[in-house]
Amino acid sequence: MMTLSQLVLASHNAGKLKELQALLGDAVQVRSVGEFSDVEPEETGLSFVENAILKARHAARVSGLPALADDSGLAVDALGGAPGIYSARYAGGGGDAANNAKLLEALRDVPDAGRGARFVCALALVRHAEDPLPILCEGLWHGRILHAPRGAQGFGYDPLFWVPETDCSSAELAPPEKNRLSHRARAMAQLRQRLGLA
Repeated sequence: MMTLSQLVLASHNAGKLKELQALLGDAVQVRSVGEFSDVEPEETGLSFVENAILKARHAARVSGLPALADDSGLAVDALGGAPGIYSARYAGGGGDAANNAKLLEALRDVPDAGRGARFVCALALVRHAEDPLPILCEGLWHGRILHAPRGAQGFGYDPLFWVPETDCSSAELAPPEKNRLSHRARAMAQLRQRLGLA
């Protein structure tokens, strides 16, 4: 078991930083890799896990601290798992609205029964840049894709992701509720257990 007082998050996304700090609690101070470097590592991995490890190693290298990286995205059944690892840049870097519009267009003629999807989160924690044994955790959140956006909370594909157990979109959930149910929450629960924080 490793003890951590602080770690660097391999992300410049303020929403993700806030979410992960809330999930980890006060025991660990989470800092953004943006404090140390503006350089984004190239995500050349072919899976969420590979990309998470690449990003964690980069963040540890530039900060000198233990680093946590999350690679997450949306896998849609009707699209063979796409957008997958390309979720953030699905529409070529046009941002959330463009990604959502492209997804809706791709699923335009797909009925509800074929719109199954899951959010995937792979977490990689490295003690240092060359850590030979990263801690890996994975979380899945099952739902389906709506025909139009709903809700104003969250980010990314949240307005299009229908959550069956709450009967609303991910973007209609209050942040504490999302932090309890999401793919990231599920992966973080595993990580907290591994770190002895659970």
